[in-house]
Amino acid sequence: MRKWFSGSTDKYSYTRREFLITRTERECYKILLNTVGNDYYVFPQIHLPAIINGTIFGQSWRGAFRHVDEKSVDFVLCDKALLSPKLAIELDDYTHERSDRRVRDAEVERVLHMAGVPLLRLKNEDLLNQIELAQKIKSMVL
Repeated sequence: MRKWFSGSTDKYSYTRREFLITRTERECYKILLNTVGNDYYVFPQIHLPAIINGTIFGQSWRGAFRHVDEKSVDFVLCDKALLSPKLAIELDDYTHERSDRRVRDAEVERVLHMAGVPLLRLKNEDLLNQIELAQKIKSMVL
């Protein structure tokens, strides 16, 4: 391994992922684009610190950041003018049934609610009717 910059070590190696998101998430992404692509940008795999702010007077910003740093949502809809986050979306597949995942999901939901970012939880069957999906999104967008 070569050193790429001063101080680099050979401790870790990396390879490029073949896909940014799973096959199921890609299908959801395509449906979201068809449903809201004229009105919103759809961004996949967004970490919470990109859409919420934990720098609040009286609390440790480092602690607040660390609490959400490793958490993400499957998609975020942003307005096209300012790239302001309008809606977070989670695609709930079978992994969301695990007890550890339910605890994580509840905390993500709590944090987003506190920050004023609405969260739409979808199951695969929710993607079948794009008209109903568009209505759900429209009713939740800030």
